[in-house]
Amino acid sequence: MTTQEQLHQWHELAQQLRIDSIRATTVAGSGHPTSSMSPADIMAVLLSNYLHYDFDNPHNPNNDRLIFSKGHAAPLLYSMYKAAGVITDAELLSLRKLGSRLEGHPTPILPWVDVATGSLGQGLPIGVGLALAGKYLDQLPYNVWVLLGDSETAEGSIWEAFDHAAHYTLDNLIAIIDVNRLGQRGQTELGWNTQAYANRARAFGWQAIEIDGHDLTAIYQALSAAVSINDRPTVIIARTKKGRGVTSLENLGGWHGKTLKPDAEKQAIAELGGERHITIHVSNPESQAQPVTIATPQPLHLPTYEKGAKVATRRAYGDALTALGAAQPQVVALDAEVSNSTYAEDFAEAFPERYFEMYIAEQQMVAAAVGLQVRNYKPFASSFAAFLTRAYDFVRMAAVSRANIKLVGSHAGVSIGQDGASQMGLEDLAAFRAVCGSTVLYPSDANQTAKLVEQMSDRNGIVYLRTTRESTPVIYSAEEEFPIGGSKVIRSSDQDQATVIGAGITLHEALKAYDRLKTEGITVRIIDAYSVKPIDVPTLHQAAHDTEGNLIVVEDHWSEGGLGAAVLDAFVGSSNISSYDGPQLQVIKLAVYDLPTSGTPAELLHAAKIDADAIIQAVKAQIRQPIGIASSVSS
Repeated sequence: MTTQEQLHQWHELAQQLRIDSIRATTVAGSGHPTSSMSPADIMAVLLSNYLHYDFDNPHNPNNDRLIFSKGHAAPLLYSMYKAAGVITDAELLSLRKLGSRLEGHPTPILPWVDVATGSLGQGLPIGVGLALAGKYLDQLPYNVWVLLGDSETAEGSIWEAFDHAAHYTLDNLIAIIDVNRLGQRGQTELGWNTQAYANRARAFGWQAIEIDGHDLTAIYQALSAAVSINDRPTVIIARTKKGRGVTSLENLGGWHGKTLKPDAEKQAIAELGGERHITIHVSNPESQAQPVTIATPQPLHLPTYEKGAKVATRRAYGDALTALGAAQPQVVALDAEVSNSTYAEDFAEAFPERYFEMYIAEQQMVAAAVGLQVRNYKPFASSFAAFLTRAYDFVRMAAVSRANIKLVGSHAGVSIGQDGASQMGLEDLAAFRAVCGSTVLYPSDANQTAKLVEQMSDRNGIVYLRTTRESTPVIYSAEEEFPIGGSKVIRSSDQDQATVIGAGITLHEALKAYDRLKTEGITVRIIDAYSVKPIDVPTLHQAAHDTEGNLIVVEDHWSEGGLGAAVLDAFVGSSNISSYDGPQLQVIKLAVYDLPTSGTPAELLHAAKIDADAIIQAVKAQIRQPIGIASSVSS
């Protein structure tokens, strides 16, 4: 039972959180004070009594995790940090200023922030990944708390999270929905109909608790009930008022993302009882255990393949991932119900305790990977390349989170054949190249794939591997090395008249073209640009020097943003790229320009003019009549 003294302490802390949210946003001249004020009572009780967190050691594996899925309520989170004594009042008032750690939405620049939020609908799915780590991998008793806004429950990713949290019985996951009724432009879809939220949550298998989000006793009891449940996740659905406690703000529309003027700020602070500077002691975790040892590392034995054999790179990915899993117990795998095509099923069979099936929920798959890497696991998440586009915002935000995740897209390009355009990943290289700090890899044979998968494990940032559906010849020995950022010159001579640059399926078409051209007395250089980002600038520059600037790029991808764009970028001067001072470039980009249909792989490569026939035509046209930079050849 709560005492009057406890109620008073919670009330005072909640008012401080509201006031500090107002003060910080007023100084900043931007931000979301009213969105921060509605859940302040809940956060005051959580911080005082239920959050177990060692602020001196944010990496303590026993710490609870707190995610503000409604990232625009960052002023409230920062006010909580001030109340916990880990930031000063001066730093609180640096909100949104250049150079401040307190950005407009939370990021891991702050050591107590696990992931960046602000793109709504992401915090709960990421929380699922953290809860999976806690329950199944760490096997530690920490809880994962996620504060959501009511507006973001319209996002489908939220319900992917509700589904998967129940499927995996994540009783260590506690969601709190701040039902303050008002969104950015007016009332939310459900308003204050907390029963509707509860019915939906229960339908997914959650425990749902409806409360008045300003009733401190009810909040205390709800949080107590949430941590007591041991067979399902819990959601607390709290009816609140936006701008709570200030007459000129409370439950009034038109205030979303708006701050108070100095005079209005003074009046609001006075109405809330005046500034306070309370510091509370947040409880450390009760347990000080270490994560369980999942497995004993074994020596790494990557799969090897005989030269000349035909092996799909997606097959090699599954083999290599399984080998990596034996050597590195921190490696985990996720898939979106296509593991029999991506060959992640091999890992699932070998290490079922480290495999998480995300079914056809690509947003949840990427989000879970982000959550898992918070706890220092190495997640590999795979699906068809085309379907990873569904999760692109999660990939984008993962980069903002400084997350280390490995993504694998199979069935890329027209070479998948008869399935047709809906299944063809033709934009993936462009999409992943555009992600901050990303690495993009596109192997052409099985031995190369295995070596790249090994390197992915310890690579920081977003790492994307594109694999091919078709079986292709193994052209490299198992002893060959493929450093990220490198390439392979696999055909060259002093008489080369042009350079053909390919990767993946098109490299094999380039080799066919080479053999046919050689019979006609035409020699060309062939470069395997398996590292699309970072791309091998020195090798490309040297090839341009040696072949009179004649470059032909051939890719099974739309013409925009893929390998051809990466090659051109290698010749654009910047602080990171050495300037090119060779012959004038004559670049031809062979890529997919028209919407493909169904057909055999060979038919579709030919129709798209990215096969050996098209390469031969481009070479002949280029060495006889320069075409100009970034031009295309048509038949």
